[in-house]
Amino acid sequence: MKLHSVILLSVSLLSVSCSILPTKKPTSSTTGWDYNNPKNGGFEYKADYSQETGPGLVFIEGGTFPMGRVEQDVIYESNNMIRRVTVPSFFMDETEVRNIDWREYLYWLRRVYPNNPEVYEAALPDTLVWRSELAYNEPILENYLRHAAYSEYPVVGVSWIQANNFCNWRTDRVNERILIGERILAEDTKQSGQNTFSSDSYLNGLYNGADGKKPLTNLGKNGTTRRTSMSDGIVLPRYRLPTEAEWEFAAVALIGNTDEEVVSDRRIYPWNGSHIRSTDKKFRGEFMANSVRGRGDYMGVAGALNDGFEITAPVKSFEPNDHGLYCMAGNVNEWVQDVYRPTSFQEFNEFQPLRGSVYTNFHKDSTGNFSRNDFGIMVKDTVANFTNFKDGDYQSNLDESVWKNKDDSIASSISSNTMYPGQKDNYLPRISDRTRVYKGGSWKDRPYWLGPGTRRYLDERKATNDIGFRCAMTKLGDTEPK
Repeated sequence: MKLHSVILLSVSLLSVSCSILPTKKPTSSTTGWDYNNPKNGGFEYKADYSQETGPGLVFIEGGTFPMGRVEQDVIYESNNMIRRVTVPSFFMDETEVRNIDWREYLYWLRRVYPNNPEVYEAALPDTLVWRSELAYNEPILENYLRHAAYSEYPVVGVSWIQANNFCNWRTDRVNERILIGERILAEDTKQSGQNTFSSDSYLNGLYNGADGKKPLTNLGKNGTTRRTSMSDGIVLPRYRLPTEAEWEFAAVALIGNTDEEVVSDRRIYPWNGSHIRSTDKKFRGEFMANSVRGRGDYMGVAGALNDGFEITAPVKSFEPNDHGLYCMAGNVNEWVQDVYRPTSFQEFNEFQPLRGSVYTNFHKDSTGNFSRNDFGIMVKDTVANFTNFKDGDYQSNLDESVWKNKDDSIASSISSNTMYPGQKDNYLPRISDRTRVYKGGSWKDRPYWLGPGTRRYLDERKATNDIGFRCAMTKLGDTEPK
């Protein structure tokens, strides 16, 4: 007993002595001055930062992979030649964005902008995408978005533009909740109009919300409080659409086929093998994705259904791939960031490729102050647009004057960003700077389109009943998650 008492006493004294030892302040290796010291100006530095995983996201470790088609080019488009690229680590949604997510978005818009119904109406999915001249789809049209039975199903009928707006809204709501959770910012359920929280407006000092009970201390100004800045590492980067390279890298998930740096086998689909049925002993023969097996066969024979869903399916209905991502093949196609062009070996970047880079700065008025629109969003000016930079298709580099005089009646109805004046669809360009890539195959596609390497395109303003999306987020700093 005495020995135990001595040991316990020693441990207690050691704990106390450790607790009263002075904590060494981080010091600049450049100047020798202490960081985070109010006595010398209070320059702040947060060491050992590691990015948190945002709500709904899964970490995707980056790397190199052969991007492009794996199967025969049965469409003979030659628009996806194989090329090796590197994708940095990033985060991606575990599932497609669901109807319940979109309804939350609509509810927020109606609550915060009660006097601007046009904002709410602009965000409404096009439910008419379900209507067909020779089909009885009215029950789906009326119920798919709002009925509780479809809450966990992927949202469809959303354009590329609407998907991007959702990503921006989600960024702001997540960061607002983080600041409220840290008690840096007070919750404001009555915010509306121009004084609405957005990450950009808050970080640039334009949001006038109330401080929480634990605002950050400004070490350089006698303990006064200050706003959060990017250097604090508290708010997260933007939710956004994944690039085509990121999406394909995440879908093919070669992480499951690697031995050290050796990739044992390429994949046609987000799983191993050349079939869309499982080869796992436990689930042998079960379908791996929601798609069309053959003409007129959307779900199988009663009593022995194949994938079991006549249209879309709940977002976790099938086994995830080796990254833990659900429905990277089938269910719905998914929008990605990229502007569509037929690809070649001359028009891509080996590191984080993207077609459609547009650079912006926040707009300042004549007095040098930042500007916001009526909805609290900071106004941006475009400073550079590289959508057509090194475009491999010579037709897209045609000077408008070369073809415009050939048929002024047609040319006058085509926007200035037309890339293929010879391809007319009701006098609208088939491929233009508004044409975006979508990938993944859907509930009404044949297995060929389930391959991550396949790609198709649609005008960013249009929507269909088989295109949805999921969000991604850049991983800042090291390549490993926290």
